Amino acid sequence: MLDLGIVIVSYNTCDLLRECLNSVYASEGDFSHSVCVVDNCSTDDSAGMVQAEFPQVRLIESGVNGGYAYANNLGLRHFGFAHPVPNPQYPVPNTQYPTPPCYALLLNPDTALPANALADMLAFMDDHPKAGIAGPKLVRQDGSLDLACRRSFPTPEVSLYRMTGLSKLFPNSPRFGRYNLTCLDPDQLAEVDSVVGAFMIMRREAIEQAGLLDETFFMYGEDLDWAYRIKQHGWRVWYNPAVTVLHIKEAASKHSDRARYEFYRAMVIFYRKHYAAQTSLWLHWLILAGIAVRCRLDMWGRALRSRLRRRQVQETVSC
Repeated sequence: MLDLGIVIVSYNTCDLLRECLNSVYASEGDFSHSVCVVDNCSTDDSAGMVQAEFPQVRLIESGVNGGYAYANNLGLRHFGFAHPVPNPQYPVPNTQYPTPPCYALLLNPDTALPANALADMLAFMDDHPKAGIAGPKLVRQDGSLDLACRRSFPTPEVSLYRMTGLSKLFPNSPRFGRYNLTCLDPDQLAEVDSVVGAFMIMRREAIEQAGLLDETFFMYGEDLDWAYRIKQHGWRVWYNPAVTVLHIKEAASKHSDRARYEFYRAMVIFYRKHYAAQTSLWLHWLILAGIAVRCRLDMWGRALRSRLRRRQVQETVSC
């Protein structure tokens, strides 16, 4: 039986994907693993690079960019994980695994693994039999912590602290700092609500009970939703800082207006799915209005900054 099935979703990150795969295949340890790359309609020849340089990878070229959750589900189905409600719009890949791997790993192409990362995370899961999900400490290129690598669920209260800026004003507060758990020591092992899909290792039994990712989410929020559903089945989620992984962050979506829109759309989907039924009517509409206003201000700010950059470029050229 395969120990680990790794799913990497690629979208126009050819060079980063190459480095990520090199780091995966440089991994050390006594375990078996296989890699599936799902290319989400890239235009930078990512798929061609994988075929030419990594023939051992199972490459799935999606005919449609159905989003992050959809693409990861294609890879998970390749490893034999079944989705309780398949999307009839898209084909289900054939699997060569009658029994899914013991663990599945969602890995972003803008990550780079140290040689011991996979072996150490597998050992951690083996040592914690009630762990359904675990994630490492993710660091940015400047050495700072990627705050998304350990999170609380965005309840109405936690989201309010985030959207009003209280989480940034009081990052060390156990109350106001819950969104990204900035009140915790980044080197402290902790049980958390969720880790991030950039590096998210899951136990086979947890996936079988909770099902695959919810494809209603195009990007963002699907990892939080998955952790929420897996925890509902009694599994635990751990942040394990003994393993450190580099995360370039938003390599494919950094300058995308669509990505920012989907970020706020994911907030609405998660809230409606998990909290709306228990929220009073006045607070319900306040939450939805707050997300809408925050989204509009963010989009306006992005448009203004884009115009200013273009103007600076034009002025530089004219000089």
